[in-house]
Amino acid sequence: MVATIGILGGGQLARMLALAGAPLGHRFLVVDSAEDACAAQVAPVLRADWRDFAALEAFASKIDVATFDFENVPAETAEWLTAHTRVFPNPAALAVAQDRLVEKSLFGEIGLDTPTFAAVDSLADLHRAVEKTGLPAVLKTRRLGYDGKGQAILRQHSDIESAWDALGGVPLILEAFVAFESEMSVIAVRSRSGEFRHYPLTRNWHSNGILSASLAPVAVEAELQRRAVARARALAERLDYVGVFALELFACGDRLLGNEMAPRVHNSGHWTIEGTACSQFENHIRAVLGLPLGDTDARGCSAMLNWIGELPDATPVLAEARAHWHDYGKSPRPGRKVGHATLCADSAEELVERLQRVGRALDREVHVAPVIAALAANGTA
Repeated sequence: MVATIGILGGGQLARMLALAGAPLGHRFLVVDSAEDACAAQVAPVLRADWRDFAALEAFASKIDVATFDFENVPAETAEWLTAHTRVFPNPAALAVAQDRLVEKSLFGEIGLDTPTFAAVDSLADLHRAVEKTGLPAVLKTRRLGYDGKGQAILRQHSDIESAWDALGGVPLILEAFVAFESEMSVIAVRSRSGEFRHYPLTRNWHSNGILSASLAPVAVEAELQRRAVARARALAERLDYVGVFALELFACGDRLLGNEMAPRVHNSGHWTIEGTACSQFENHIRAVLGLPLGDTDARGCSAMLNWIGELPDATPVLAEARAHWHDYGKSPRPGRKVGHATLCADSAEELVERLQRVGRALDREVHVAPVIAALAANGTA
């Protein structure tokens, strides 16, 4: 059956969802207020505000199911849509992921440890929270922050008032700083029937709070992988979640600490487009339509390099075997995700060689160095 899938948010994730769903025969309609929404390159876009309910009613009348490429769509908008069409993931799951305090509390309920945290609603609260978490610590807005936005690091007591001045006035959360060994994510998917699948654990690196590179699969103890997947499954079942989501984790020895959940397809899962038989994007389409989920096993090993601000020259990447280039069609802007490349190989040794050549050619040795170091130290699972 051909379905029309509505996507709230018109960025690169919506663009890649439409590209993944087109071979299955499905159509897409995107809602976004931006005039330059890059999903418009591949799908029709209805330009409307999230609270333009007349426009959203027209949108709902043209689709079979609604989903998201952006977690900060107002939960009340998602809730309103449920009276007019099917919405996946459900608004309750979206609301949890929009509030870091609620999210961290839920992690504890499903048995996932977290950094020590405390709610902050006043400067006095912040002083008390610092006593609980110790320093250094990270002060974050409870809502709307992503890619490093809405955060301040407190390294010493003299930072408290400046951090409050920068972020105060909205609900906040203070989290103890974690001296983690690595950042990882579980990309998982649950269908309308309750079928659950997951991709291999992915290791991630960030620059200025924005994902810069991912490697999958990573060599970890089988028990660590089992626990990470078990927590992701528990989270999905608790929320009656439908679709793809990412559970971001800090690895500290044999401990896993929950960082946050992204209720959508995720940047750290971009490698699945070429690195697996069924990408996170296709599996999200399958999940929200109630179709059987696809194979999530890795085909060899993959490294994804995120292009932030502006695109480098594609030529050295395209010269490599099993290399894939993704240009999102966005204008350059500091801090903006404008594209990515994925390099795949049958072995860690082959992947290292390809990354070294690309890094040298693009003068991005610093970008690829941590991925190469991880491959050299541990290879892949």
